[in-house]
Amino acid sequence: MHTKRQKAAVLLPYTLIFFAVWAIYHFFADPWLTTHISSGWLCTLVTEGLLKNLIWTLPAFCLLKKFAADAYVKPQVLFRLNRDCLKWLLVFVLFAIYLIVGAYRQYGCLQIQPDFGLDCIIVVLFVGITEEMVFRGWLLNITYSDKHKWLAIGANAVLFLMIHFPRWIMDGTFVSSFTSFGFVCILALSVIFSLAFVKTKNLLLPIGLHMFWDLLMFLFY
Repeated sequence: MHTKRQKAAVLLPYTLIFFAVWAIYHFFADPWLTTHISSGWLCTLVTEGLLKNLIWTLPAFCLLKKFAADAYVKPQVLFRLNRDCLKWLLVFVLFAIYLIVGAYRQYGCLQIQPDFGLDCIIVVLFVGITEEMVFRGWLLNITYSDKHKWLAIGANAVLFLMIHFPRWIMDGTFVSSFTSFGFVCILALSVIFSLAFVKTKNLLLPIGLHMFWDLLMFLFY
């Protein structure tokens, strides 16, 4: 077991370096790759599949293995489904109802977006894995305790929100994401994913929920 000081000595530098690297990637590397890889799906595969796994998934999993004794859910059982997951199947239904009804109200009809394609599918396949491995599988897993559960979940939600900042800045939607209260949805989703992880002690469920939400967003919005 590691002391709180030892964990903080790793968590703080990791978080700062991780956010700095991801910001630099978004501001410089991603535009360069988009310019130099003409195929849309291939570019997405490189950025979302290869590079994001190298920047997000691999370091997070290695650190989790190192701090396995301090983790809320041990690495060896992180991807094991259990009966507790069945209770959360209703959340998939609620996600579908919320997004489908919302799309119908927004557009006056329900139709698959014309730009939905292979690149969207690639994003859906990888984004849930990479983001849930970092924010639930690693950061929440190593900071969660029953005594301070809402503090850990709340801090995790804020960090999850902040990781979206570079993309919003590059897209020019940073201000509108706050003025439209769109950021509240990000916080709410993070809390749901965190609760799913904590209650089931399994990472596959939040990964599935994350993928399902993104898939419906790409399909109908």
